[in-house]
Amino acid sequence: MDLGTIRAQLAHTLDKVELDLPGQRHIGKVREAWSRGGRRLIVTTDRVSAFDRVLATIPFKGQVLNQLAAFWFDNTRDLAPNHVLGVPDPNAIVVRDLEPILVEMVVRGYITGNTSTSAWTHYQKGVRDFCGNRLPEGLRKDQQLAAPIVTPSTKAGEGAHDESISPREAVARGIVSQQVMDELVEISLALFERGRRVAAQQGVILVDTKYEFGLADGRVTLMDEIHTPDSSRFWYADSYHELFEQGAEQRRIDKDHLRTWLAARGFLGDGPQPEITDEVRVSTAQKYIEAYEAITGQLFQAQPGPVLERLRGALTGY
Repeated sequence: MDLGTIRAQLAHTLDKVELDLPGQRHIGKVREAWSRGGRRLIVTTDRVSAFDRVLATIPFKGQVLNQLAAFWFDNTRDLAPNHVLGVPDPNAIVVRDLEPILVEMVVRGYITGNTSTSAWTHYQKGVRDFCGNRLPEGLRKDQQLAAPIVTPSTKAGEGAHDESISPREAVARGIVSQQVMDELVEISLALFERGRRVAAQQGVILVDTKYEFGLADGRVTLMDEIHTPDSSRFWYADSYHELFEQGAEQRRIDKDHLRTWLAARGFLGDGPQPEITDEVRVSTAQKYIEAYEAITGQLFQAQPGPVLERLRGALTGY
């Protein structure tokens, strides 16, 4: 997509969903939702979060995330039921309302990351038992693990930080039963393998990701999003080995682009944030669009213009 279209969209990004819609309203870092009658309308805004803080808006980000999640939900229906009922707008999805399971299932195929919760940060500090997974000595940053590992994370809620725990600890704390945890692990690994395989066909590595689940009539059901740049880390496969041997940073197609920019300016979530310039917002938008096209193998069909006005028409009568 040409830069002019992205720059023009800076004036039309969706920050707040100012729509008078029926139902109980829920506002998250990136998404806003309305629940009624066992259904939930979810609108994905253009807000971007990093280090557990909402920082700015990114052109077309909401459309990329919503459509990419819809792509993956459709692609994985044979592996696990999901909550999708319809996609009425590029930024909106209608889903079945679920009873959320209060643990995120994080799957890692490589040891990497820069944040305090990353596997690599813990490994550098000498941790060899990470969330119940025994890690061998001598690993290097960005190295592929012998097999993907599951490292669940608590869903701490607004204003709190998530905590990485082992599946056993999640059961011991009473967050989930052993039966449900076993099912979560099995489904998560199957989803990750499908994601790796589909991404590999496009020359992309699915590095790590998180999945969220809920219960529908007691049945474990996939929800929220899947294999998007907000929930996953992706690298280009063609340069992986060369950059790994050099000890250089991988070519990323995820929101680590913005995290890295912030970290280089000393911002890791605490204190005042640096001003995120329009150029950074545009370059981040390019990364999101690049991710959509690289992962799906499809051209991103941008819907430029005021997102809120388009939503107002598409969601009339919801």
